[in-house]
Formats: sequence, structure tokens, C-alpha cells
Amino acid sequence: MAIGTKGLAPDELDTFDDEKLAAELKKAKEELFNLRFQSATGQLESHGRLKAVRRDIARIYTILRERELGIRTAPSAE
Repeated sequence: MAIGTKGLAPDELDTFDDEKLAAELKKAKEELFNLRFQSATGQLESHGRLKAVRRDIARIYTILRERELGIRTAPSAE
């Protein structure tokens, strides 16, 4: 994976339960908001980070939707 957060690879996201995915989604959305705010005020240092966070959000939404459709399964509670 060239762009994105190292801890949010699709293989890693498969191991998260739905609550943890929702928490990661919330955290990523907050980071995206902060990055957009920095961009608007001219304080953003890494413009590539915007793209990476947007892709992370898309990955999380994809995992959640695939679980709804039954394409992927949530990890079983042990």
C-alpha cells in the first residue's frame, strides 16, 4: 500500500469488530476535519495526508458495507 495509514490496511481492518471500526471511522473523520481546517488557513504541511485519510475512510466504509452484504464476515468473538 503506497498511500494510507499503515495500521489501516484491509487485512488489519478485517480483524476489527464493528465497534472498533466505528471508532476508527470517527477518529479518521476528525483528522480529516482538522487537515481541511489547516489547509484552509494555510498551515497544512503535508497535502498527501488529506488523500491518505480520505482513502482510509473509504476503506472503513467498504469493509462495513461488505459486512452488511455478507461478502465479508466480522471476526468471531472468542
